[in-house]
Amino acid sequence: MSKKIDIKKIVTLGDLKKSGYKSKSIKDEVRDNLIASIQNKENAFEGILGYEDTVIPDVERALLSRHNILFLGLRGQAKTRMARQMVDLLDEYIPTIAGSEVNDDPLQPLSRFAVDLIAEHGDETPIIWVHKSARYGEKLATPDVSVSDLIGDIDPIKAANLKLSFADEKVIHYGIIPRSNRCIFVINELPDLQARIQVSLFNILQEGDIQIRGFKLRMPLDILFVFTANPEDYTNRGSIVTPLKDRIESQILTHYPKTIETSLAITEQEANILPVQKERVEVSDLIKRLIEQVSFEARTNEFVDKKSGVSARLTIAAYEAAVSSAERRAIIHGQSNTQVWISDLSGIIPAITGKIELVYEGEQEGPYEVALNLLNKSIRTLFVTYFPNPDDVKKRKAPKKSANAPEQKQPENPYAAIAKWFDSGNHLDLFLDMKDEDKMIELYKVDGLFGIVKKHFPQAGEKQAALLMEFVLHGLSSYSIISKKMIDGKIEFNDMMGSMINLGDMGMDDDGFNDYA
Repeated sequence: MSKKIDIKKIVTLGDLKKSGYKSKSIKDEVRDNLIASIQNKENAFEGILGYEDTVIPDVERALLSRHNILFLGLRGQAKTRMARQMVDLLDEYIPTIAGSEVNDDPLQPLSRFAVDLIAEHGDETPIIWVHKSARYGEKLATPDVSVSDLIGDIDPIKAANLKLSFADEKVIHYGIIPRSNRCIFVINELPDLQARIQVSLFNILQEGDIQIRGFKLRMPLDILFVFTANPEDYTNRGSIVTPLKDRIESQILTHYPKTIETSLAITEQEANILPVQKERVEVSDLIKRLIEQVSFEARTNEFVDKKSGVSARLTIAAYEAAVSSAERRAIIHGQSNTQVWISDLSGIIPAITGKIELVYEGEQEGPYEVALNLLNKSIRTLFVTYFPNPDDVKKRKAPKKSANAPEQKQPENPYAAIAKWFDSGNHLDLFLDMKDEDKMIELYKVDGLFGIVKKHFPQAGEKQAALLMEFVLHGLSSYSIISKKMIDGKIEFNDMMGSMINLGDMGMDDDGFNDYA
């Protein structure tokens, strides 16, 4: 707003003129407020994480240039969310002609309705003040969207009720775009609009004209357009016609979080965890990182369609599911508190399968097996950041003996005791709904398991150490030191040789897909 005025006292056009109010276009309005925001060191896009050095500066440059914007990126990259937050860059209130369908500026009326009303009432023309929250329009592009929906059409019912000819401008029913005059208007999934519908936007973007059933309308609409789209090579249903793309001044590429830390922050911010769940269920940093790693693995996995993308909604839903999995177990056993175990991550599989699009080979494997494989790869990737790399242990060679040199001691295998325990015919069964205390008793049965955790994490508490002990078992299975499979609600750890013999008897291959995780 140009200057501080009391909007409660300004109810007519005459009052508005006396107040000294100056009209400005929505793009100038956004530009001025963005400049003020930058000068005050404020973040105009609060809660948008990971874009601080990439997308947000591009958006600010586009808004300062008074450009319409096209956000181009895969699903779940906060494209629509950024568009919605631009509302915060609008003035708190703007005046419009009371009763206007197109938010007519009282000082610069566009519609026939507003022009006639001012001609009749002059300075007594009533005005109302519209809050910025009402100055946002959004339309999801679908193949059935018509020009009438977007631009407008003749309304025969209005013509009949008012007893007017179809040649009278008053019989026009304005579409959603004219009704969004002086607003931010967003079209999501732009390529899904039929090409002939996209053509109808040419004049609006370039000259501000609209054409309705042959009416000679000159309505320089004042709109900040924001479009969103997936990359055209993925959107098989259509594409953005070249002349339309040419008229959208700034095309901004979005992206997924580039680091686990950013992804963790997004999930922490967006996950809908109830206070009662937070009180009952503890989620360690290890579990959080495993869940985030699933999405990173999925984005590079050979079975997942990279053109489709893997939304941040996957990790958000998976995190919520993991907490609920632990909560359900605690409720079953009447426990007042628990923690999310590695075995609880079996509960995130449904959150993964619905959010990844598979290529042909992935479809052959099946979404469930692919999800298990992704979880297994996440464990494998993170394991070496907590414990020694089992592959390095496998590659160690005994030092060469020399006649004169003293005998060199072979480097110790940190997992030897654990592998030996399983090779001796022992196995470990961890039930998914097992009580915390019972699970800890079972974990301590494995020779060397607590020792390696204590060596690398001497400050770990009892529950944290037990979780790391379980993590070691899952990690060693991912590196084929021991075997792991899920049957009838339990995870069974065994030695590799015994597992291979059993699988051979059943006619199965130990290829990693038949195992849990």
